[in-house]
Amino acid sequence: MPMTLDGLRRMAVTRSLFAPTTLKRALHKFGFVQADPIRSPARAQDLILRHRVKGYRAGDLERQYSKLDIHEDFFINYGFVTTAMQALMHPRSKNCIGGVSGKRARALLDFVQEQGEVHPRQVDEHFSHGRVTNYWGGSSNATTRLLDAMHYQGLLRVVRRQGGIRVYAAHQHASVPTDKNICRANVDALIDIAIGIYAPLPGKTLGFLIRRLHLAVPQWRKELDSALRRTKERLSHTRIDGVDWYWPEEKANEPSDTVKLLAPFDPVVWDRTRFELLWNWPYRFEAYTPIQKRKLGYYALPLLWRDRVIGWGNLSVKDGWLKADIGYVKSCPKDSAYARELEVELSRIQGFLGLNSSIVDT
Repeated sequence: MPMTLDGLRRMAVTRSLFAPTTLKRALHKFGFVQADPIRSPARAQDLILRHRVKGYRAGDLERQYSKLDIHEDFFINYGFVTTAMQALMHPRSKNCIGGVSGKRARALLDFVQEQGEVHPRQVDEHFSHGRVTNYWGGSSNATTRLLDAMHYQGLLRVVRRQGGIRVYAAHQHASVPTDKNICRANVDALIDIAIGIYAPLPGKTLGFLIRRLHLAVPQWRKELDSALRRTKERLSHTRIDGVDWYWPEEKANEPSDTVKLLAPFDPVVWDRTRFELLWNWPYRFEAYTPIQKRKLGYYALPLLWRDRVIGWGNLSVKDGWLKADIGYVKSCPKDSAYARELEVELSRIQGFLGLNSSIVDT
């Protein structure tokens, strides 16, 4: 049977929202979970994992981090990667980021090795590196910038968080593979992980996703164009309404009769191009949009009913109560099953946040 847009929609939902399992198994099934520091009402990584981990509670990832065989690192974005996946990306080339090979970096690495684990405050008190201009034009602590650069280079790893701040230890990766076949195999394996998370993909997004891997493997940036060609050759493909689609060969299951409020960076809705093609309306992340220009809300969560994203929800917690403001692209479904499942979803969120009650405004 030829693939249809309905089939792609079902695949996008059911292959990503697999049956809930343990936290470790979910992380290893994905290989990567995107992170975001905004907590509304919980961080993105927690909102993503709650749909895929049995009994998940906000903060479980951070609390269990040291036992999960994972690392904080860059893939296509910043987030959490498995050790096996990180080994495919490192060691990154020595010149992939400035400032890492200088005297300050060598002295800092010696200090971290002597201390075992360091908080950025300890490093700053010891070296007093001062302040620098950051990416957004503001002022950043130079120590933090150097620690970030050394972490990206692979000289340091995040061992835990303390009050949301990274605590670092020294780290060493295996030597750089010199065999071109190994390099290509590593790049292809990373692409397969990305496709496993985000497929099915429009051709435009597939190209963007693979080029985005320059963050993960800057040392193999020149390999990405040829890797894109290889990837298109091995994936299933169809063309619908002038759009090329790609996905790994597999059968799409039937969606369940459930309501889910998804994180803005959940794999189901991460790609805004695919979102509009599948659900025919533009979802926008508006946390950094001026208040007067917002249409959906500060941290609107896409609202999934079966295999359709029909609206959004803004969640907040006040005095121990969960408040849910629900909006719809067209109108609230009249199906009694929808009303029941929305209540079930809000109840799940209450448990996830450790709350007792909720108020719904539609």
